[in-house]
Amino acid sequence: MPRISTKENKNIYHQTRESLGLTRESASELLQTLSPERIEKIENERCLPHPDEVLLMAEKYRQPSLCNFYCANQCPIGQQYVPEITIKDLSQIVLEMLASLNSVQRSRDRLIEITVDGQIARDEIQDFIQIQQELERISICVETLQLWSEQMLATGKIDPQLYQACKEAQEG
Repeated sequence: MPRISTKENKNIYHQTRESLGLTRESASELLQTLSPERIEKIENERCLPHPDEVLLMAEKYRQPSLCNFYCANQCPIGQQYVPEITIKDLSQIVLEMLASLNSVQRSRDRLIEITVDGQIARDEIQDFIQIQQELERISICVETLQLWSEQMLATGKIDPQLYQACKEAQEG
């Protein structure tokens, strides 16, 4: 069994590798293009991973959430535009989505009133911001559901071939 680091405050890449029971050497073999030294630098935050390295770790470690973490926290563009998503239970995701959709449904008429003239008047700004925040919550719910699906596909809890076949059937 690999030796577990006693370091506190391990970053997500370090935690993920150790949760899989991998040493840096065995992770390097799995990842093929990252040396144990490079993995060590990333895990000890002496350098940031490159996007292609994160994609590789996400795929080989079967942890798609690594991509969201990287985009939301380490990519300069993503930090501004990508919210960090926390994987939740499917039932919680669905309930949050329904609550957000219900909230927006109630605000629909006000959004039409605000935007019908193509401008946001002074007395409309507060309502407009509130509606934007409700829409952002829906967006986060959608992203959470997408990440949940990717995690289930990566771990085999959803059959990837069946999923792809059904997806193609709906698109075709």
